[in-house]
Amino acid sequence: MNLGALEAGDLKVLSALVQDAVFPASEMRYIKADGRFALLLNRFRWEGGARAPERVQSVLMIANVDKVVSSGVPRGDGDTILSLLSVEFSETDAPSGQVTLTLAGDGALRLDVEALDVTLKDVTRPYLAPSKKTPDHGV
Repeated sequence: MNLGALEAGDLKVLSALVQDAVFPASEMRYIKADGRFALLLNRFRWEGGARAPERVQSVLMIANVDKVVSSGVPRGDGDTILSLLSVEFSETDAPSGQVTLTLAGDGALRLDVEALDVTLKDVTRPYLAPSKKTPDHGV
């Protein structure tokens, strides 16, 4: 998979695809000089349709980033595993806005962006989910 989002509607599709992705806190990078923020995710393959639950490693890249602010995200503990629930965009002064990555456990990352430019790219083959279970939100 290799998808991009340049509009809020496109981002809703990417958000659905990364729901329940997990990643170590050490796999977040903000490259300030390039204005890029990247996450290496272990994404649940909601679109897979496989009999057994699968995951795939993916890179979620956000471009045009001016600033990153975190809340409820442990710093300095790269072994902490985080779970991504959603990715949303709020326009502030078109085309600028904020991309919010909502994490399980009340954590969040807010990225101030000049314009929305998000890419999701799978970088490995799918593999059997270690838990052998589909994420369940009890809804």
